[in-house]
Amino acid sequence: MDRYPKQQIIDDLRKKMVFVGGPRQVGKTTLALSILQGDETHPAYLNWDYFEDKKDILQGKIPSNQPLIVLDEIHKYKQWRNLIKGLYDKRKSTTSFLITGSARLDYYRKGGDSLQGRYHYYRLHPFSLCEVNASPTRDDLDSLLEFGGFPEPFLSQSETGWKRWQRERLARVVKEDLATLEQVKEISQLEVLSILLQEKVGSLLSINSLREDLSASHEAVDRWVKIFENLYYCFLLTPYGSRKIQALKKDRKLFMWDWSLCKLPGARFENLVASNLLKYCHFIEDTQGDDMTLCYLRDKNKREVDFVVLKNGRPLFAVESKTGDGDVSRHISYFASRTEIPFFFQVHRGSRDYEVMDCRTRVLPFTAFAAEVLKI
Repeated sequence: MDRYPKQQIIDDLRKKMVFVGGPRQVGKTTLALSILQGDETHPAYLNWDYFEDKKDILQGKIPSNQPLIVLDEIHKYKQWRNLIKGLYDKRKSTTSFLITGSARLDYYRKGGDSLQGRYHYYRLHPFSLCEVNASPTRDDLDSLLEFGGFPEPFLSQSETGWKRWQRERLARVVKEDLATLEQVKEISQLEVLSILLQEKVGSLLSINSLREDLSASHEAVDRWVKIFENLYYCFLLTPYGSRKIQALKKDRKLFMWDWSLCKLPGARFENLVASNLLKYCHFIEDTQGDDMTLCYLRDKNKREVDFVVLKNGRPLFAVESKTGDGDVSRHISYFASRTEIPFFFQVHRGSRDYEVMDCRTRVLPFTAFAAEVLKI
């Protein structure tokens, strides 16, 4: 299965370097090798985690006569940006460079010398409904909810395989990526935090509550959450404000990159919707250059709509997720009369599909919403 940004990456490689970041085991290496048209033994594929490749990279031994070089996990090297800048400036007329890593490559700038203007950045997401099937079915949705969108467990469709994969992946994120990139000493507390965050999906994140659970300072816990964000373990949404409502201004909502970690069915479905919307925003931002933001809407009286999508600072639409296909949420009706959001969608796992013109709202299955609106 070709991943969704493959052609756009190929096109961009003709002009600049391309960086591909994303969660561990989301398919970055597989995508890079498919573009390279080879496997891990291809001479143009160099992996920082492999000793011989690491030695060659540090000595500047880059394969000759290769139109494309793939450098995997190179961001773990402290001076990686300076190294890549030198390679690119020396060989950019004859060689393209594809850089992949299991962390935010735009954040880990340890080299000091900026690569601004020399690369395009892509964020690779897990499978979404429309990547699995351009005309998604209820069965597709159920499979994604059960096994998540990461390629290995989703394609295996095995509960035992999913559980083993989860245990191994979490161990690598906490014990390998944290130790390599952040050099943190509080590994045991971060292991506990990684589990606590799974229980906070869809709720307002309280650093104070986590601080008490972990017996740590507010500043330390806030920094640890940021580390998990940078490693693509979780993501946080900020509130959307409007002058006509008393909207929250600072509180953030938490979601996981792997929604299958959520134990409660409602939270798992809301997280899946959030992840599909974030993928939609990131793809537009990465390929078209528009400023896309995924927010949530909540006022001080606890009226809430789950998501608002902004394009260049202006709302495109809002989305409320429901497991059942009941009537339009009264909170949608309230916010429709008090905000400039042009369209509201209430998505669900059922079959009803209808519009309520008075509040600019369509109630529809999430499978239909993904196929008609997101298309990614």
